[in-house]
Amino acid sequence: MNLGKVYLVGAGPGDPDLLTIKARDLIAAAGCVVYDHLVNAEILRHAAPGAELIYAGKQRGKCAMRQETINAMLVTKATEYDVVVRLKGGDPFVFGRGGEEALALVSAGVPWEVVPGVSAGSAVTAYAGIPITHRGMGSSVAFVTGHEDPAKTESSVNWGRLARGADTLVIFMGVNSAAEIAERLMAHGLGGETPAAVIRRGTYEDQECHVAALAELAHLIEARAVTAPAIIVIGEVVRLREKLNWFDSAKTKDQAHLPFSVSQLSFAIAASD
Repeated sequence: MNLGKVYLVGAGPGDPDLLTIKARDLIAAAGCVVYDHLVNAEILRHAAPGAELIYAGKQRGKCAMRQETINAMLVTKATEYDVVVRLKGGDPFVFGRGGEEALALVSAGVPWEVVPGVSAGSAVTAYAGIPITHRGMGSSVAFVTGHEDPAKTESSVNWGRLARGADTLVIFMGVNSAAEIAERLMAHGLGGETPAAVIRRGTYEDQECHVAALAELAHLIEARAVTAPAIIVIGEVVRLREKLNWFDSAKTKDQAHLPFSVSQLSFAIAASD
């Protein structure tokens, strides 16, 4: 049996202009693209006419397809197409379950490759004007999940070690558990006055960023009705947003002058060629 190749491709954090060149070219070459909920719809416009597009998104309380089903489908699609793209928000190997899919492909003997994407952990914070490392303020950073496998009987995240061991914490999928996360960190010695930010829909035009002390973070999230997708960042580097808030400032100025985004401009140029 001839098998195609499955590419586990990172789509980046949302802004389609952050898609890598290799990712774009593979999407265009693919006979089938299996994409997640957090993939910007504009990115799918790179797919070839007639390509099979399959939605396999997951949201809190909603699941278009179970992970086991996705794994099996990737193996099946490799028997139908030379190039299959599994398109995932951010980077496939950063809380994207790309490792699980890769193992399934290895077990089935399917050729595969990972194409890293721009991770939301560094891009969303950057678009909020928060450098996750900065000399004198943040020499270490930890990426943490705020939503673990519900089948676990206890958390595998060592909040005590994180509270003492990293200058900056970047928490994925933590909006709904923000109160519990803050309580655990403070119980292990992280000060309640530590600056924290929650960034919703980072890198998109409607990006929101809210800043509060760690002790007040959950109250802020509730008061502002912040929902997923969002990233939480905790640490002294959050203070730099006041001076480095480039994206929100720039888009306010640009909206008065530009009739469309850079992404829309690039598609308009391509359509005119």
